[in-house]
Amino acid sequence: MPTGRSTTLSEPTEIRTYKGQDRALRADRLGTAGLLLSVLAASAPLMVVAGVMPTIFGVMGIVGQPLLFVILGVVLALFSIGYAEMSRHVHNAGAFYAYIARGLGPTAGACASVVALVAYSAMQVGVYGILGFEISGLFATYLDTEVAWWIPALLAVAATGALGWLKIDLNAKVLGVLLLIECALVVIFDVAALGKPGPEGLSLSAFDPSTLSGAGLGTALCFCIAAFVGFEQSPVYAEETSKPHIVVSRVMFLGVGFVALFFAFSAWALTVATGPAAITDAAAASGPGLLFELTETRLGATFTDVLHVLFVTGMFAAMLSFHNVVARYAFAMGREGLLPARFGRTNPGTGAPATGSLLQTGIAALVVAAFALTDDLPTGDPTAPVLRLFTWMGSVGALGVTVLMAASSFAVIAFFVRRGTAGAQVWRLVAAGLAGLALVGIALYTVKDFAVLVGAEEGSALSWALPAIIAVAALGGLAHGLYLKSRRPEAHARIGLGNEAFRLDQAAESTPQD
Repeated sequence: MPTGRSTTLSEPTEIRTYKGQDRALRADRLGTAGLLLSVLAASAPLMVVAGVMPTIFGVMGIVGQPLLFVILGVVLALFSIGYAEMSRHVHNAGAFYAYIARGLGPTAGACASVVALVAYSAMQVGVYGILGFEISGLFATYLDTEVAWWIPALLAVAATGALGWLKIDLNAKVLGVLLLIECALVVIFDVAALGKPGPEGLSLSAFDPSTLSGAGLGTALCFCIAAFVGFEQSPVYAEETSKPHIVVSRVMFLGVGFVALFFAFSAWALTVATGPAAITDAAAASGPGLLFELTETRLGATFTDVLHVLFVTGMFAAMLSFHNVVARYAFAMGREGLLPARFGRTNPGTGAPATGSLLQTGIAALVVAAFALTDDLPTGDPTAPVLRLFTWMGSVGALGVTVLMAASSFAVIAFFVRRGTAGAQVWRLVAAGLAGLALVGIALYTVKDFAVLVGAEEGSALSWALPAIIAVAALGGLAHGLYLKSRRPEAHARIGLGNEAFRLDQAAESTPQD
């Protein structure tokens, strides 16, 4: 069955994905604003500014981090050109694997589906580590109470699972409020930093290309691209948006533009606050505490206390965003036979992909519990959740998403070539090809420097075992795809078709039989 084909059925005015109410993702629940806030929440702006940026400055020694965000913004904008056009032709909650299936074939789609499930699950679970660490620190600082990190982490797992069971429009409101407050506080700091700069004044030297030199550049690329993760999730919600042909692509470009400018400006503000010459030493000494130290001297203790609280809520918003995405990938996979059929059904009361939500909640609880059991100190090692759970899982997830974006870029080219419309889309396909090559390079850099990325010692098995998680997921998905091709060809042919497969079924059922 050609993977890039179109059907003879006319396009419906609304996307219908089901035969029966229990197999429906409710349509028309998200507009541009709701979808934009949902996907941007995954980028966790405050977590990036407070956690990722000091790491890139201090550990990797890359002063030119603001320029790095601009460069990656250009690469991901090129990626979005083809990806957004694909979203107009394919509506599927399993966006990455559906696009890859329609371009590179159903077996490749099955491979990508498992990688997507593992990558997004890893990123979501990793955030529980830094969340538990921060809440534990808040209890110690303000309540003089020792709380093991895994207790608030497991409570967050339960709360995220409960919200994941509910309506996506409720989730969008929760995410939106948290995100707006979080961004407002970061902007206030940025303005304060520019109003009270360090000894070098309003220096633009962080945008000098020479500041990108250094052995840690490959690792910094992975950290920065992880900060963008979220914008590519908008096609996942295509079946739940109003006017998906317009809204999904619009949100994608708004997301890339916002993240690139917001993070480039905030990283520059950090260099201005300390002075570009001092930023690496200051970040190395203070780590994630750098932002809070700078805000206390400029905006006072009360503002800094509020920032600590919003740091937690921002991470919770990111967890909820990733949770929603994993649940929808599981739904799409269940609908197409890549997971048991029960995953392809929704909560009849809310329209949420309930079984997928339960799956993600269970995985998160097991992983957090496993890391907690390896923590042998009475109240928990305060560095374990950050240096292990957060760093390890976040790095694995970022690698997986980068690989998926690269594969999707080439799938976009194959899709339009197979449809015979490459000539009309030539400039989009060139953009997709350039983005794909750049993303392959970033993925290779990431694997090469993975030991640095996770803080492993030289010769440590972690340098190959952690990236191997993505390889194993890909091989598992490939094996499953080949099995379906040989034993269940009708299921194999449906991979990536999503709601289109249901429309084909409905057409077949309505056709009189001889």
